[in-house]
Amino acid sequence: MKSTTVRRGALTIAVTIALSGTGACTSSGSSGASGTSGRGTPHAGVVAALRSAEKRTDDAESARVRSTTTMGSDLSMTANGVLGWSDGTTGTVTIAYTGGTTADLMRKLGTTSMEARYLPDAYYAKVGERFAAQAGGKHWIRYEYADLAGLGNQMQTTAPHHSVKLLLTSGDVRKVGEETVRGEHTTHYTGAVDVAGLASGELKKQLTRAGVITETVDIWIDDRDLLVKKVEKGRTANGAYSQTAYYSEYGAKVSATRPPASDTEDFRDLLSKQGATPRSTS
Repeated sequence: MKSTTVRRGALTIAVTIALSGTGACTSSGSSGASGTSGRGTPHAGVVAALRSAEKRTDDAESARVRSTTTMGSDLSMTANGVLGWSDGTTGTVTIAYTGGTTADLMRKLGTTSMEARYLPDAYYAKVGERFAAQAGGKHWIRYEYADLAGLGNQMQTTAPHHSVKLLLTSGDVRKVGEETVRGEHTTHYTGAVDVAGLASGELKKQLTRAGVITETVDIWIDDRDLLVKKVEKGRTANGAYSQTAYYSEYGAKVSATRPPASDTEDFRDLLSKQGATPRSTS
């Protein structure tokens, strides 16, 4: 029983870690950004600049993403890889667990880093030998986005322009000033975002249970109107969280090969073998 519980918990952790490593900490990927959330009307020039950055970043279709995420004492991690978003989210990212209780658990399972592959229909996570031995001997776990209980949409909205879109929902978005980021001239914008209000369904329930209501989003836009840095910060019932992401090499070649079926275990089938049932997204 204890072994089954550990395996089941570790599989859930793997989903959460991979998600947090590349995407926004809690953003819903809402497409209804209007530039205000009822607290006021942002300056028209700021909104116009952000909409231009959203379009230019979206049009680039791919970029290298490097991020650092901290979730209280539970977890800290880094992620590095190339993601594309011309036809759903695609790409390959390496995630390394650097600290926290979750990272300690993953180390006990023989996994200190994980390769994650995004394809339009599913997400694949590569596990270590010890983890694989507890997962039927297969090294890849496949997660259909529909099986991820509210997280699937979030995993499919990891493209950088979604961060710009998220900031456009803030009623107090404002220009901070001009700054240099990794040698590049940029313009810094900031605002508070009602992430719980933007979410819906299972994700909204999860954010509410975790105590996540608002977060601060900061973005830095370069002279080409491309997003080059993003910082999200907030608090949950378990403490503070933050994520800093850098975007570069826009237009980079994206590689995301589907792992061999013979070495892949479906997440739903794995839970079924363990006597568990994935939660519905409805």
